Amino acid sequence: MTNTVSSDAPLSPELSGLENLLRIINGDSPEPPIWAAMGYRMTHAAIGTVTLRGAPKSDHTNLVGSTHGGWYATILDSALGGAVNSTSKPGVHSLTLELKVNILRSIPVGMQVEAIGHVDHAGRRTGVAHAELRGVEDGKLYATASTTMLTIS
Repeated sequence: MTNTVSSDAPLSPELSGLENLLRIINGDSPEPPIWAAMGYRMTHAAIGTVTLRGAPKSDHTNLVGSTHGGWYATILDSALGGAVNSTSKPGVHSLTLELKVNILRSIPVGMQVEAIGHVDHAGRRTGVAHAELRGVEDGKLYATASTTMLTIS
C-alpha cells in the first residue's frame, strides 16, 4: 500500500498523533485546508478524544437552503479521525474506511457547534470511534457519527 498522505500535510512523522494535534491547536503546525474551507477548528485534544468547533456558512447550504449533510459529515469525520489519530505513535496515521452519520436536526447557518470524538478501539490495523455534534449555546444534539479507520504507517 502506498502512503496517501501528501508531503505538505501538517503531520510530522517524528511526532505522536497527539503531539501533532496539539501543535495544530497551538498554531505551531498548519491546519488541514479542509478545516478553513468548512469553517471549523480544533479546540481540544487528549488521548482518545478531540473537540472541533465551528459554524456552517451560507456556502455550505443545499438546494433548499439548509446546512448540507456533507458539512455534518466533514466536521464529524474530522473529530473521529482526530480522536483515533490522538492515540497513534510517531509515523502512524489513520484514514476513514467507513463513516455513518445520523442527522437529528438542522443547524442554522452561522450557529456554533462542537464535534466531540471519542475512541472506542485503537488497534494495530483499525480504529473505531464515535462522535456527537452539539450546539454550543443550546447544548442540543444535532448529529451523531461512528467510524472504522484504517491504521497506516
